[in-house]
This record gives sequence, C-alpha cells and structure tokens, in this order.
Amino acid sequence: MTNSSPHLIRAIGRWSLTALVINSIIGSGIFGLPSEVARLLGPSSPLAYLVAALGIGSIVACFAEVASRYADAGGPYLYARDAFGRFIGLQIAWLAWLVRITAAGANANLFVNYLAEFWSPAVKPLPRFLILTLLIGFLGLINYRGVRAGAQVSNVFTVAKLIPLGLFIIFGLILTRSHPIPWDGTSPPTEHDWLRALLLLIFAYGGFEAALLPMGEAKHPRRDAPFALFVGLAVVATVYTLVQLVVVSTLPPSEPTSRPLAAAAREFLGPVGAAGISLGAMISVYGYLSSMMLNTPRLPFALAERGDFPRSFAAIHQQFRTPYRAIIASALCIWIVAIGGTFAWNVSLSAIARLFTYGATCAALIVLRRKSSEQPRFRLPGGQIVALIGLGFSLTVITQMGWSEIHVFGVTALFALANWAWVRKR
Repeated sequence: MTNSSPHLIRAIGRWSLTALVINSIIGSGIFGLPSEVARLLGPSSPLAYLVAALGIGSIVACFAEVASRYADAGGPYLYARDAFGRFIGLQIAWLAWLVRITAAGANANLFVNYLAEFWSPAVKPLPRFLILTLLIGFLGLINYRGVRAGAQVSNVFTVAKLIPLGLFIIFGLILTRSHPIPWDGTSPPTEHDWLRALLLLIFAYGGFEAALLPMGEAKHPRRDAPFALFVGLAVVATVYTLVQLVVVSTLPPSEPTSRPLAAAAREFLGPVGAAGISLGAMISVYGYLSSMMLNTPRLPFALAERGDFPRSFAAIHQQFRTPYRAIIASALCIWIVAIGGTFAWNVSLSAIARLFTYGATCAALIVLRRKSSEQPRFRLPGGQIVALIGLGFSLTVITQMGWSEIHVFGVTALFALANWAWVRKR
C-alpha cells in the first residue's frame, strides 16, 4: 500500500498558505473568549487584543525568519531539533502535538455549544458523542484522500468564517456606536487580570505555527512562509480587536456567556442575528478543525521521517500521497481529547503548551544564526532583540500556569523522555 520511495505532493501555494495561517488562528478563541476577557478587563479588553498582537507579533517575526530556512515538514520540532539537539527537539515535538490536539478538542466542543443554539439536545452525552465522531471522522477522511482536497477545504472555510465576522463587526459598530461601553466593576483590572487575559488571548492568536507543519507540501515554503505569517497576523488582529469592541459595547461584563457573539448579536439584531452568528461560529470552528486535520498529522510524520518515531508513521499512501497512518492516529487522538475534555480546560492547556514552543523558536533564531552557515530567505531586522522580547513575553505569560497544567506537562515530558530513550536505544 505504500511506495518504496515515498514523497509528498507540493500543492500549497502562497495564498493557500496565507489562508491556512488565518484558518489556523481564527477558531473557537474569538467566538468563545470575548465574554471572559471582558469580565477580566472591562472596557480595556479591546486594548488587550492589540497588546497581545504586539507580543505575538514578536514571536511571529521569529517564526518568519526561522521558517524561511526550511522546506520540510516539522515546524517548531524541526527548528528546536536543529538548534538544540534531539532531546529538546522531542520535548518540543510532544508539546506541539499536545497543543494541536487540545486546540482541536476545544474547537470541537465549542461547535457543539453553538449547535445547541439550534438544537438544545446537542450538548447531551449521546448526541455530543455522535456529533464529535462525525465532525472529526469526516475531516480525517477528506485529508486521508489528498492534501489538495484538504487545502481547498481550508481555503473555502477561511472565506466562509470571515464573512459572518465582517457582518458582525459592521452591524455592531453601526448599531452600537452611540452606546457607552458598560462597566459595572468596582475596581480597575489588576496585573493578574491582565496576565490572565493575555494567557487566554495566546490561545486566540495561537495556531499560526501549525500552518508551518506541512511545509513539505508547500510549493515555495522558504519564500512564502514569512509573507503568509505577517499578512495572516494583520488580518486576524484587526478582526479580533473590532469584534471585542462590539462585544464590550453590547454586553455587560457581569453576564458571562459561553456564546458571547451570539448574545451580542441578539442585542442589536434580535434572534435572527443570534442564529446567524451562531451559524457563522459553527462554520468558523469547523474550518479551524479542517486546518488542524491538515496540519497535525504532519508532525508525527516529520518525527518518523527523522527516525524519532516508529517508521510506520512516515508511510505515504500510494494513491493519495498522504501520510495516512499519521492522519488516522491524529484524528483518533483529537477525538479522544474532544470527547473527554471541556472547552475551557482545552483552551488553558493549549495556550500554555504553545508558549513553550514559541519560546523555543525564539531562542532557536539566536542559535541558528550562530550555528548555520546558510542564510535564511528572510532575515529579521534586529532579530536577536526581537527574539529576546518574544522569549520574555512567553516566559511572563507562562507564570500563569496552574497545577493541573503542570501535571499534564509533566506527563507529556515523561512521554518525550521515553521517546528519546527509545531512539537512543535504537
């Protein structure tokens, strides 16, 4: 069933890669988090999206330079492995896989939450089980049958998710422009509130690094990766800030809701608006899941290619030219996490885990500049200073990690350690 000399098809162009970056970022975060961010920061919450964008921007810039050195699958794992060696590379690989799986699980759960706007039994155990199975299984099948189909689905969903968000912003700004931003807090937000909000926004802005995992299937990865990253971040930051502005102009922070955009749309457009934004949220979340199903399997595939995972994960389907075993394994892991976890738990875990991968890539920029004789296709001006800023931003927000996250990370580190010991023994 596999080819003796397997190779992937380079089918992802510049704009498809840009769409993949946007699709990999915009998902459950903007549909599930605005109410919680408003509760923490009140009228200052739109500003938090800009602060988070600047912090993430320093990290994105580091990824742009480092990614422009590579034309293979692997993303942060590949960068850390080349910069710091196999042991650190495997630690980052397992954390990166944890990020991808938990982020997809969070989005799958939010899809069910918004579906309940139309069909309330959706959140009950049996319907939820069946819905999650169909959601994840269908996308797994599409990506099993070819990267072109997976990329096309991602492109369609990117456009489909931006349209309802754009309409929400336009109608919201027009219909709420004369309303003062409500704030019934008794005191201004504290430093802890800001750090907690930034941690949540790391999840909302995160995901761009996932678009770099399938670089073995991009047409011109070294040239196109920086372009896609910068354009994608600019689009997302604009959309996020304006959406939050509409939410805090509409909803009191003291009334948290699991469907904040639907609740806000109901205030200025009535039940039809709430139904429309709920449908848009489901499209957006499912689009995000489509990007995760395209990206996530490329990580175990990259590990297997370099001998850091069982070789079977590098198997490529003879007809469809996809890493089919890695796709099946990733879909199964996403399904298990989605069934067993909740939206909030997956958000927090995914946000903190990705901070470690971000910090590692920022540090990799500094090391690779000294280690590698080959120049990157894109060289970041003041790159070492920007890398230190990105590293400092990551470490600052990591301080918000709780005991439950520490336990999960400890288990993940043990898996990575066992993986490293297995590789050394071989």
